[in-house]
Amino acid sequence: MSAINEKAVNGTQLQRTHKKIYRHLMPLLIVAYIISFIDRTNIGMAKATMSVDIGLSATAFGLGAGLFFLTYAVLEIPSNLFLTRIGARRWIARIMITWGILSCGMAFVTGPTSFYVMRLLLGAAEAGLYPGIIYYLTLWFGREERAKATGLFLLGVCLANIIGAPLGGLLLSLDGMSGWHGWQWMFFIEGLPAIALAFVVCADCRINQPTPAGWTATMCKPLTRYWRKKPRKRAIRRAVSP
Repeated sequence: MSAINEKAVNGTQLQRTHKKIYRHLMPLLIVAYIISFIDRTNIGMAKATMSVDIGLSATAFGLGAGLFFLTYAVLEIPSNLFLTRIGARRWIARIMITWGILSCGMAFVTGPTSFYVMRLLLGAAEAGLYPGIIYYLTLWFGREERAKATGLFLLGVCLANIIGAPLGGLLLSLDGMSGWHGWQWMFFIEGLPAIALAFVVCADCRINQPTPAGWTATMCKPLTRYWRKKPRKRAIRRAVSP
């Protein structure tokens, strides 16, 4: 086979490999980010009734809403360091389980103090998800494909805005059911998908990068050949840097 034909065959094989990765990984990662964004922003929808029900002033509510981002920002880098040591798959699943549990726990806040504590813990739990997934993508895509994969992943923000408001409004309408306020139903129900999806991610994304076994067996050679020609150390370093 001539060098030109071999290059064409390798290119076609690589495209098929990337398509398979897109189909297998991207839907889960996009859904994870949709759930994360909804759980991060649903506090705004709860403000009107939650403030009255547990006695939060406008100042107290604003402080609690902002405290989320304090721990979220401070723990981003430490979370990334743990991710590179423990492995992206396990660490992302851990993030999802803890933030899902804490998001459900928001349904049980009773006043300013518990509100502040839960918001701080929720920010700490979610820290590292976005850069963790970006790093995970560097393990699967070369430089050219990585931009496309990242763009698809960030569609989750738009989809979360489309889904989040109607869903939140629907859950708030459950006010009074089983003695719970609507905002309690919203926090509890919207936290459950993160817990469930964490186990799916842990099972389906069961490896951190292509290996000569399992569903990635046919991917290992073309990706390895491609990555040898495309240095990735600097790209990975950028993904885990602030």
